[in-house]
Amino acid sequence: MNLPFILDITIGLVFIYLILSLLASEIQELITTILQWRAVHLKKSIEILIAGDVSKSDDNNVLELVNDLYNHPLLQSVNQEAKGFLTTLPRKFIWLLSSIPIKLSLSGEKRNQSIFGYVRNGQRNETKLKHSAPSYIPAETFATTLMDTLGLPQLVQKLTESRLINFTDQQLDEIQNVLLRLQERVDQNDDYVRQFLENTRGDFSQIVEGNFRTIMTDFHKNKADLHTSIRRMAKCVDRYIGLFEADMPEHELLHKSLQKLKVLRQDVFDDIEQTICLKALRPNINEVVQLINVGSDIHQEFVNEFKDKDSEAYQTFYEVTQKLENLSRKLPPSVVENMATLAKRAQMKAESTEEGINILRREIEQTFNNSMERASGVYKRNAKGVALLIGLAIAIIANADTFHIISRLSKDTAIRTAIVNNAGSIVERNSGNAQPDLKLLKKETDQALTEVSLPLGWNENNLNQQLDRVTKNKPVRFTNYLVMLSGWFISGIAISMGAPFWFDLLSKIVNVRNSGKKPVVSTNEQTTEGESSN
Repeated sequence: MNLPFILDITIGLVFIYLILSLLASEIQELITTILQWRAVHLKKSIEILIAGDVSKSDDNNVLELVNDLYNHPLLQSVNQEAKGFLTTLPRKFIWLLSSIPIKLSLSGEKRNQSIFGYVRNGQRNETKLKHSAPSYIPAETFATTLMDTLGLPQLVQKLTESRLINFTDQQLDEIQNVLLRLQERVDQNDDYVRQFLENTRGDFSQIVEGNFRTIMTDFHKNKADLHTSIRRMAKCVDRYIGLFEADMPEHELLHKSLQKLKVLRQDVFDDIEQTICLKALRPNINEVVQLINVGSDIHQEFVNEFKDKDSEAYQTFYEVTQKLENLSRKLPPSVVENMATLAKRAQMKAESTEEGINILRREIEQTFNNSMERASGVYKRNAKGVALLIGLAIAIIANADTFHIISRLSKDTAIRTAIVNNAGSIVERNSGNAQPDLKLLKKETDQALTEVSLPLGWNENNLNQQLDRVTKNKPVRFTNYLVMLSGWFISGIAISMGAPFWFDLLSKIVNVRNSGKKPVVSTNEQTTEGESSN
């Protein structure tokens, strides 16, 4: 038995494995599509990420939060579905098939109702179950969806608005105190001074109070940010001080009040960023996330900050508190803990709340990517197990006995030669591709099968050779059945290794048999050969 003979048998065996692996790949892809394994596995992985533990991933709070994520417009836009009766009819059939294993599973009705979540239908908040979900979610989309579902950007806005209202009230009170003390100390018998004080109160009501309310309304409607709002307040105070000074009669008390107003304006509005920091107008991202944990020290500090129940700031914060309490009841403790950890890391890197939110978003993206890498490994292991089962099934159905195949290839020169020739031509046509095109490869192997009779199948001639049965009446030894079972098992394992593996191995063996590829002729050599031939 020489080396070329061994290589021919090896090529024939690998070529048969390649054909059966291509069939297994198509079957597995079909099952994956019908049962929507990728989408199901992705949602389950997100539930585990949210819960922080596999054992807690079926908790109602976890499922409800993940369903809310999947019901978010950003994630809904990732899962595009066709419209129209004829186009959706095949999908409805697939939905029906995919729901059967879930209904028959041990997870029960709760898992069946939460496998892809729900979709809200109409203003009455009616819900209907989803039948499909995205098989892939970008990390950026997930992070944005999670933060929006938790309401973190809105929470930052509301907390900033509450503190800005408090800040505005404080500035108005301080200016009013200056005017009240002036009114108490000045001589009211002086008509000119009394008229000035009346005009000053009118200017304060119109220029300062009125414009401050307009500024707060614009901030509430997101028409202006924090810096812009405070700058507008500073301009209002400047305008008021300017009018105060322009109309002010010569009077010592009026002059002192003007200086107090200027000092007040200078202390508060000269350095806006410093004022924002000292007055804590912009809550840091750690404070915002900690607020979700109702009852925490930071939450209690905010509650104590807004004590006046009649104030607008309290009403704004009370609205936030109600939402936080509802959210806290729904959120799993793991989400609060994980978000708090990420928020602390983000806060150490951030210089502002806006930057903290962006850093927190990137932290969530990184956590999601890390989790999806682990989930991908789990999916690949599960897919490998399914591939092994499919490989064993194909080996039995096709009667692909490795030992019998080797025996036939070693004895039948015609089959061996035909397989080697077809394998060589297929390798040569696909050798230029870095990754083989499995569809094209399947088409070419199907064409090759029309020319070659493979040692497969349950025909009588094949079984007689396989079981070493010379005559019908001759009993078959038990060891022959054991060898056939072993051959199926080996073939099943080989088929599960996948078509790319066998094509790559086939290419290497064919190249060894042909003593390697023909070397590329350089341009100079081609020119020399052409001149010598002339």
